[in-house]
Amino acid sequence: MDNVLPPFMIFILGAFVIPFLRGRARSVYVVALPVAGLINLLLIPADTVMTATFLDYRLTLVRIDRLSLAFGYIFHIAAFVTVIYILHVKKSLEYVAGFVYSGAALGAVFAGDLFTFFAFWETLTVGSVMLIWARRTKASSAAGFRYLLVHVTGGLTLLAGIVMMVVETGSIHFGLIGLNGLASWLIFLGIGVNCAWPFLHTWLTDAYPEATIGGTVFLSAFTTKTAVYALARAYPGTELLIWIGVAMAAFPIFFAVIENDLRRVLAYSLVNQVGFMVVGIGIGTELALNGAVAHACNDVLFKGLLFMSMGAVIHRTGKINATDLGGLYKSMPWTAGFCIVGAASISAFPLFSGFVSKSMVMSAAGEGHMVAVWLVLLFASAGVFHHAGIKIPFFAFFGHDAGHRVKEAPKHMLVAMGITAFLCIFNGTFYKPLYSILPYPALYEPYTLSHVVTQTELLFYSALAFTLLLLSGIYPAEMRAINLDFDWFYRKPLVRLSNGLAVMLNGMNKVMDRLLVKEFTGAVNEASIDATARLAWVAVVPFIKNKDNPYPRREIFKKKLDAAFATGTSPVGLFAACAGLFIVMLFALI
Repeated sequence: MDNVLPPFMIFILGAFVIPFLRGRARSVYVVALPVAGLINLLLIPADTVMTATFLDYRLTLVRIDRLSLAFGYIFHIAAFVTVIYILHVKKSLEYVAGFVYSGAALGAVFAGDLFTFFAFWETLTVGSVMLIWARRTKASSAAGFRYLLVHVTGGLTLLAGIVMMVVETGSIHFGLIGLNGLASWLIFLGIGVNCAWPFLHTWLTDAYPEATIGGTVFLSAFTTKTAVYALARAYPGTELLIWIGVAMAAFPIFFAVIENDLRRVLAYSLVNQVGFMVVGIGIGTELALNGAVAHACNDVLFKGLLFMSMGAVIHRTGKINATDLGGLYKSMPWTAGFCIVGAASISAFPLFSGFVSKSMVMSAAGEGHMVAVWLVLLFASAGVFHHAGIKIPFFAFFGHDAGHRVKEAPKHMLVAMGITAFLCIFNGTFYKPLYSILPYPALYEPYTLSHVVTQTELLFYSALAFTLLLLSGIYPAEMRAINLDFDWFYRKPLVRLSNGLAVMLNGMNKVMDRLLVKEFTGAVNEASIDATARLAWVAVVPFIKNKDNPYPRREIFKKKLDAAFATGTSPVGLFAACAGLFIVMLFALI
């Protein structure tokens, strides 16, 4: 216990050493860092709690239990394979941002109090947006700012709920919350932003495809999975989550079918898969929660593998649209093979990882007699096989030959994809180790005759439907187009509102500047300079306006009067005259 560190500390502090390293030393260091972190995590005893005092609060920096450990293990594995994948990157920014980002995810899942959780939750935003901006394009810059705006808004909503809850309960403990008041609803909504709920999801499909090649792999692993963890911790059994998850699983299918950018297809697919996890958390039984956590772990692997294969395609061809690709299996056979493994895993083919986790959620829905939920999830399973299981490998590596003759992906990319593909097959074939780290004892048996036959029939009929639609010409053709999502309904009005306010407020600002700053202030300034002399002149002029004081002499006297007040000096006689005049006026007014 004395020789271990909080899991997040190794990643976040270790990240700031990276800029001082170069070449092979840096490569060895970034690969060794997640290995050291995993060894450190394995050495921490179960049920460990690490605390610290801050102001009047006792913060729980680390809380080790079965739920947090499952996410902790997979986050370390994701960081390990991703840094191997990006070893060709020369600049340190992507490494530093990636480790800060993954370290923040570890800090959030092991946090035992709401304040610590929130601190790491916001650090997630900082690390992730840097991975988007690191691509250094106009599109990534704009997407990063939109991403930041959405997540800061979600973070403020979460913070408002936390503050209200602490005031109401007097406790900062992060545990079961449930929907029982305004504070709990605000926390619920704040977590939902990062979970990419319907209508709040567009930050994901907008930003992930614009990140760097490795940044997208990092992003696919941590933000939404941390939100899934938070929901499993705070809102298990919340019925509303069932219907939110059902919507998440269903609607992205229609966008993915018509999307041309293959990384954006995978982004929609990510929302679809998180929907299965959210449904499991909403059902709230031990089987359902185990299924949600197991599917989160598997999704990190197979979705990361698919993003890595598409990143390799971009790295070699510079293209990612389906209309620009095809025939790459001739030049990149290993990448094509690994992509097929990821496609089989996300499609829940027997012997692949998705089969042993997705079926747990569907079985939990069946045991709960949720017929409508089960049918939608079945439809979503067929849909994901179509757009991620078939569309991605078909249009990238097969389909029409686009004529690209390129080299195979670099060796370090192939190693990273090979490790991930192995884990996808291992988890699907030898699923007991995965089940052993789940929050509850896993008594579920995925390989029953009914499960295997039902899933196999579903997949083959989906493949047949895709083939027939493609051959008949009914299947939507891939087009170079921008597909509009729900964000159109607030991005367009907000731009017009911003432009309208700019015209109106800037116009008001110009008018007020001219009237108040230039004219009024200038007049007041001029008046304040010689106001005293003017008043004195008005007071004394009746007494000097006579035959003995012709006009020229009055002008000379006025200039002397102005000079006297401007310099703060005046002849004794003048001072006495003004003082006497003041006394006369005072008595006259009284």
